[in-house]
Formats: sequence, C-alpha cells, structure tokens
Amino acid sequence: MSQIFDFFFYAYEGRSLSLIILEATAFFFGIASVIYAKRENILVYPTGLVATAITVYLFFIDSLYGDMMMNFYYSVMSIYGWWNWSRTKEKQQVVVISRTNTREKGIGFIFFLITMFITYGVYRWFGKELEWTNYVDIFTSGIFFTAMWYMATKKIENWTLWIIGDFITVPLYAYRGWGMFALQYLIFTILAIQGYRQWKKSLSSNQQTS
Repeated sequence: MSQIFDFFFYAYEGRSLSLIILEATAFFFGIASVIYAKRENILVYPTGLVATAITVYLFFIDSLYGDMMMNFYYSVMSIYGWWNWSRTKEKQQVVVISRTNTREKGIGFIFFLITMFITYGVYRWFGKELEWTNYVDIFTSGIFFTAMWYMATKKIENWTLWIIGDFITVPLYAYRGWGMFALQYLIFTILAIQGYRQWKKSLSSNQQTS
C-alpha cells in the first residue's frame, strides 16, 4: 500500500502548496463533472469549466502544451454544450441521447485529425522538443476533443472515446508525476463505463417510447 502511495504522491514533495491545492480543486470538480454527465445533468458543464480552467493553468506551468490545449478546447466546448443541452421546445429538451449517423462519424473523424494537427502545431510554436509522451498527448487530444463534441450533442459514442482516452492517460500522467490527475483519470475510466451503461439504458427507453 505504501508503494502505491509513494508512486502517486512522491512527485509532490517539491511542489508548491498553491499548485497542489489547485490540482486538488480541479480533481474534485472534474470528478463531479463526469458524475453529472453520467446522470445527463447540465451541471456537467459549470463544474467542468472550473476543472478545465484550473487545469489549463497547471499544464501551462509545466509546459504540457498538448494537455493545456485539450483543456482549453474542453472549456470552449463546455460553453457550447451548456447552451445546447439547455435548449427546449415546448418544455421538452431539443437534444436527447442518440447514436451517431454516418455524417456525424465523419465529422468526428475530421475533428480528431484537426485536433491532432493543431496540438502538434502548438508544441512546435512553443519550441518544445517532442518526446514520445508528447505524441501520446497529441493522439489523446484528438480522442478527447471528439468525445467532448459527441457529449455536447448527446451522442452515446462519447463514452466509448472517453474510456479509450482515459485508459491511455492514467499511466501517462502517473509516469509524469501527476499523481492526482492519474488517479482522477482512473476514476474517469470507471465512471465512463458506468456512464455508457446508463446512457444506453436511457437510449433504449427513449426508443421504446418514441
């Protein structure tokens, strides 16, 4: 047990208290955001915005520009998702849980490619020498941005992408010494699996009543 504790928290020995507090705050708001997403509750977006805004700053401090850009995208997409989820017509939600069609799958793939290209460009812009971990950042950035768009439009496939991206991110952040974020993404993975199951039930229920 002590070895696991040391693995996640050893890197914080030389870290300033203010940054640790900020990371802890982002941790708890991030978990809350995914729990609200699983419940199809619009509070996913304000809680998510707090988490991503803090995380953008933390990753900028550590020169993790791929992760920084990803969280900046989250913030922008959260504003769009907040608006989209709140739309109603005759007191009924306009956007409901559904599956992607062929066109939406194509758009998602384009988002995936564009996001990777932009993230790579950001690293180059800052003159960052790319290591293998940065290429993983670039890849997961594409996955996460596409997942965020699918969530904003309530496509069930968002959960599949979150599961894949979260699973990759856990060991990546642990390797970098981001103990709390590694633990956070481990929890995200579990919640994403639960979220997929819950949205699938809601989707089946909606199809039966329509």
